[in-house]
Amino acid sequence: MRRRSRAGDKRVKSRRKSETVNHRNAPNTTRNRAASIAGQETVVARLTHERDEALLRETANAEILRLISKSPDNLEIVFRSILENATRICNAKFSTVHLVEGDCFRRIAHYNTPPAYLELSSREPVFRPGPRTAFGRVAATKQLVHIADIAAEQVYAERDPVRVQGVEVLGARTLVVVPMLKGSELIGAIAIYRPEVRPFTDKQIELVQNFATQAVIAIENARLLNELRQRTTDLTVSLEQQTAMSDVLKIISSSRSDLQPVFDAILQNAVRICDAKFGNVYRWDGDALILVATHNTPPTVIELRRRSPFRPQPDVPLGRIITAKTPVHIADVTAEQAYLEHRSAIREAIDLGGVRTLLAVPMLKEGSLIGVLSIYRQEVQPFAEKQIELLQNFAAQAVIAIENARLLNELRQRTNASMV
Repeated sequence: MRRRSRAGDKRVKSRRKSETVNHRNAPNTTRNRAASIAGQETVVARLTHERDEALLRETANAEILRLISKSPDNLEIVFRSILENATRICNAKFSTVHLVEGDCFRRIAHYNTPPAYLELSSREPVFRPGPRTAFGRVAATKQLVHIADIAAEQVYAERDPVRVQGVEVLGARTLVVVPMLKGSELIGAIAIYRPEVRPFTDKQIELVQNFATQAVIAIENARLLNELRQRTTDLTVSLEQQTAMSDVLKIISSSRSDLQPVFDAILQNAVRICDAKFGNVYRWDGDALILVATHNTPPTVIELRRRSPFRPQPDVPLGRIITAKTPVHIADVTAEQAYLEHRSAIREAIDLGGVRTLLAVPMLKEGSLIGVLSIYRQEVQPFAEKQIELLQNFAAQAVIAIENARLLNELRQRTNASMV
């Protein structure tokens, strides 16, 4: 009888062993495939959740900006919307807005706060926080404060009045307080609370920071508009002037981030109502005046001013504004010493534009120069006091527009960064 070779036996055993191993691995392959599918579903669910959250944030931001433009002097409705959205989107229980008064805070807006705390707020609207409380730390550092359990801190064990109110009257355990900053100045704070110990996420905190920026926009809008209305009320202005200023305010509301329509409307109205020949708007960048808008200005003057940075000397008209930050009104610019000395910068501009009478007013933000609004006549005819006051009002409107655009751009950048 023929014997099978050992090589053949080895091949058969190897095939059987391979089949056995593959059979044993089959359940593992199935399990791995199931785990992979489950993992993919988890990723899809997470991305969907993040998308929905981003949409909620974007919708809330748009709603608040709409309220700011629609009701620029109604802070109550803006704060209400900010707090309602912050509480809802951040899964908080209640929230508050406080404004700074000296070294104290004033409670000015609430959402869903317990009745006992509302009663306390009406009885004691102003409070001075201790240095180790959340509001005290925000006041000292101008940085947000996030506390996972405010009842676990030593300041509560020591029975600090503000902390005791937060825990025992408000019923709060987890807290975020976000500063409202105008530049480097603390003007208020937004606080959101949870009654259980459950820290907020980074995305939720970023959202409250965005809302704090919007609150600052609303406050600044209301302040500037009230100042402008007061200034207008103090003047005996004509219907034409009132209509012009109202038109500019409407453009500011509808063109929140686009300054060009605002500057164009301001110049057109200023030149027309003040019986000037042409006008310019300059932005001050800290080193030079940059021409950003013109109305009826001779092309040769525009070319001259845009050819190179305009750094006027201190004794020429626009140079005085940079130094003194006060209006400059010159009945006859050809009688100016700088013109008589044949200084090229001023003489070129005057000769090319045929300028004789000049009026320029500074655009100021909290005492700092951010631009200049100037109008010109080609005959010797000084402007009236009412016309000077009107141009100052237009300059104030330009400041509102510039500040709006700056804050909104910061808000958009922050919102976009939080959505990445």
